[in-house]
Amino acid sequence: MLNTTQAARGIAVAPHSLAAQSALAILRSGGNAIEAMVAAAATIAVVYPHMNGLGGDGFWLIVPKHGAPLAIDASGPAGSLASLARYQGQARIPTRGAAAALTVAGTVGGWQEALAISAERGGRLPLATLLADAIHYARAGAPVTPSQQAATQAKLGELQAVLGFADTYLVDGQVPAAGSLFRQPRLAATLQRLSEHGLDDFYRGELAASIAADLAQLGAPVTADDLAAYRAQRVRPLELAHAAGSVYNLPAPTQGLVSQLILGIAERAGLAQQPVDEAQYVHTLVEATKLAFKVRDAHITDPADMRVDPLTFLAPHYLEQQAALIDPQQAMPWGAGKGPGDTVWMGVIDQDGLAVSFIQSIYHEFGSGVVLPGSGLVWQNRGASFSLDPGHLLALRPGKKPFHTLNPAAARLKDGRTMVYGTMGGDGQPQTQAAVFSRYAVFGQPLQQAVSAPRWLLGRTWGDSSDSLKVEGRFEPAVLAALQALGHEVEVLAPFSETMGHAAAAVRWPDGSFEGAFDPRGNGAAAGY
Repeated sequence: MLNTTQAARGIAVAPHSLAAQSALAILRSGGNAIEAMVAAAATIAVVYPHMNGLGGDGFWLIVPKHGAPLAIDASGPAGSLASLARYQGQARIPTRGAAAALTVAGTVGGWQEALAISAERGGRLPLATLLADAIHYARAGAPVTPSQQAATQAKLGELQAVLGFADTYLVDGQVPAAGSLFRQPRLAATLQRLSEHGLDDFYRGELAASIAADLAQLGAPVTADDLAAYRAQRVRPLELAHAAGSVYNLPAPTQGLVSQLILGIAERAGLAQQPVDEAQYVHTLVEATKLAFKVRDAHITDPADMRVDPLTFLAPHYLEQQAALIDPQQAMPWGAGKGPGDTVWMGVIDQDGLAVSFIQSIYHEFGSGVVLPGSGLVWQNRGASFSLDPGHLLALRPGKKPFHTLNPAAARLKDGRTMVYGTMGGDGQPQTQAAVFSRYAVFGQPLQQAVSAPRWLLGRTWGDSSDSLKVEGRFEPAVLAALQALGHEVEVLAPFSETMGHAAAAVRWPDGSFEGAFDPRGNGAAAGY
């Protein structure tokens, strides 16, 4: 937990300490929260390579001190060659290899659009300044985290033969040890080129030509024209009216609606009257999650294919109707989760009250595993979430955006506080958001306690594919027994299990002071100035 004084310039939280420090350096240099986040995003793409990268997607939620929040959808669509016919005869889209690298990488386009918004607000730091730390860490090396070592070891069997993976992520043929320096010279050169030629080069310059040539050589269905056509989009955030304040998240193709639904349904099911972190508190949020997942699985897809206005599900009468379905004495059955998600969430708030909630991902650990020879970019496998059933809601189509578990959150509380918060972890993202928000904004727990306290997860997350209710062992035995008695299939995990994701949060108070919290389950930090 980090608290700063009224004279503070801002705060940054990230799941890797070096990313938080990169953001803080920009704030110290007079940059705003958006510029600081670009710096953090570039750094964490280097120092947390198993979780995110320039070959992935991103989403931005930007909340100014006054005025309407805005969001950026920096997710990429399926390539123009990614047709159902291309995968004919396969039961599903592969999760590794060139066939899994089937969507445009949108995250750099998101940085570009965010900096355009920054410029509109007076931001003026040069791109070379924002990318300097990332270039240094890629060229000189950064210490391997325990998380990177564990992910590399766990996925080695399925990734070692994928083109480019071993040459990039193994050292002398071995999994790099935690604490050893890990260098990425090709990625350093790519970042250096972007700093000199601009982010547009990724899509419409010489770098784009290199990327497209490598993808074509590897047999991936993303073309030079697909890259050239890509632009990140400004979108209107979803807003939930909550007793604690206004809560914001991303619309489709993300599951931001799920995060809103859980909070809205649980509030109307009497969550505030239940003892926090006791069995009924967990039960209510888990049951609200099941109801929210049903909406997700029936409706959320590419916005162009959405048949229902998502705001319909945030109407008070709908939330009340759903809350009435929760039985306080019995867990309801449910289907299956959406699968894993290796992701990073970060937050920055500056001295002017500009707040940014940001998320960046390559989907599975190391994405498709494919590393492009020229640029050193690992390409995401987000398109593996498409279905090969032509009648399915998520049926693959060239130019269609895949479903995303990614969803950064923010809130304006009624007492004047601004809060940004989020996590990584597939199905776990909206559930952890609900835990952090309710503990802090509803029950008044200190921010660090809200993040560190024992968590649960219904469904699937990164590194885990079972659909049980996973609960950290730090819950009291009576709580675990009560959840089982309510009919939950409880699976007890380690006390601080990384399966629960890396959550964090930052808050600006009306007097200009800040507080931040990071997750002891990860390698992060909260840094203020």
